[in-house]
Amino acid sequence: MKIAGTAYRTLWPLPSGAVCVIDQSRLPFEFVTLELASLEDAAHAIRTMVVRGAPLIGATAAYGLALALRAEASDERIAAAAEALRATRPTAVNLAWALARVRRVIEPLPVPQRAAAAFAEAGRICEEDVAQCRAIGEHGAKLIRERSAEVRRRVNVLTHCNAGWLACVDWGTALAPIYVAHDAGIELHVWVDETRPRNQGASLTAFELGAHGVPHTVIVDNLGGHLMQHGEVDLVIVGSDRTTATGDVCNKVGTYLKALAARDNGVPFYAALPVSTIDWSLEDGRAIEIEARDAAEVTHLTGRTAAGTLERVRVVPEGSPALNLAFDVTPGRLVTGLITERGVCAASRAGLAQLYPERAA
Repeated sequence: MKIAGTAYRTLWPLPSGAVCVIDQSRLPFEFVTLELASLEDAAHAIRTMVVRGAPLIGATAAYGLALALRAEASDERIAAAAEALRATRPTAVNLAWALARVRRVIEPLPVPQRAAAAFAEAGRICEEDVAQCRAIGEHGAKLIRERSAEVRRRVNVLTHCNAGWLACVDWGTALAPIYVAHDAGIELHVWVDETRPRNQGASLTAFELGAHGVPHTVIVDNLGGHLMQHGEVDLVIVGSDRTTATGDVCNKVGTYLKALAARDNGVPFYAALPVSTIDWSLEDGRAIEIEARDAAEVTHLTGRTAAGTLERVRVVPEGSPALNLAFDVTPGRLVTGLITERGVCAASRAGLAQLYPERAA
C-alpha cells in the first residue's frame, strides 16, 4: 500500500542484516520507522505494539528469531529466543505458528547454516502473507459486489479495530476486500469503530483508508448497533487473532457485541483471516488465553493538542481501577462466514474442512 505516494510494507529486511518496521505507536500523527537489530528489539516492538496485528506479529517474530541467531545458533539459543518471543503476546496464534515454522526448517541444519536459513524462512513467511491477504481481498470483494447488487446503492461496511495492511505485511485481512472492491470501482463507505482502548480504528484504520482514498467515517464503538437498526450497515467485516477449528473467532474486545447486534438486525457478519490464524488444536474459543494489558491503556489517552504537540492525559478519576482485557470471542454460530485465502466458508468444523481438508485430517 502507499503513504504519500510511496509504497510501503510494514516490515522489510535491510542490507545491514537488521529489519525495519513502521512504528505504529506513533500513528496517525507521526510516520516513523525503526530498525530492529536484535532479539530484544523485536520482542520489545511486539510487546509495546510498535508492531501489532496477528499476521504482522508472526512475521516480526520470525525475523526476531533470525536476529537472535546471528551471534549464536545453538539449540539452547533457539529455544530461549523462541520462548522470549512467544511470551510477548499470548493470544495471537500467528506468533507461535511462525516460530514453530522457522524452527522446523532450521533445527535439522548444521549450526553455521541456521541464521541464514531463519532469515530466508522469515522472508518466505512475509511473501506468503502478502499473497494470502491479496487472495482474501479478492474473495471478500465478491461479497461486497454481491451486497452492492442487492442494495443497489453505496455499500456501508462496518469494521472493528485495525485489520488492514498495518496489521499484516501488506493488504490486510478485513480491509483487503474493501481495498480490492474500492479499486474495482464499487461504491462503498466504511464505518470505522474507534476501538477503545488504544483506538486502533480511529488512529490506524482511518489513517489507512484516508491514505488510500476510501470514503469512511469514524464512530464511537457503541454506535454500530444503532446504525444497524436503521439500515445504515450492509456488511460487517472484522479480522481475527485466533480462530478455532470449529469457527469461533477471537478478535479485539468489542467484536462479540458487534456480532450480536448484526445477528439481531440481519446484517451479514464475516471474519477475514489467513490459514496461519486458525488454531486447529482448539475446539472451543473459551479456552483461548485472553491477554490482559496495562490498565493505563484504559485510564489514559494520547492526542494532538491545538499547539501541535502530543499529550497523554488521564480520563479516569485518580484511584479508580481499570480492567483491560484485549480480546473477546465470537462463537461461530454468530459468524456468517470466514473469508480466507482459499475462499469463503461457514464458521464451523465442516466449513473449514472443505477449504483445508489436509488440516482437518
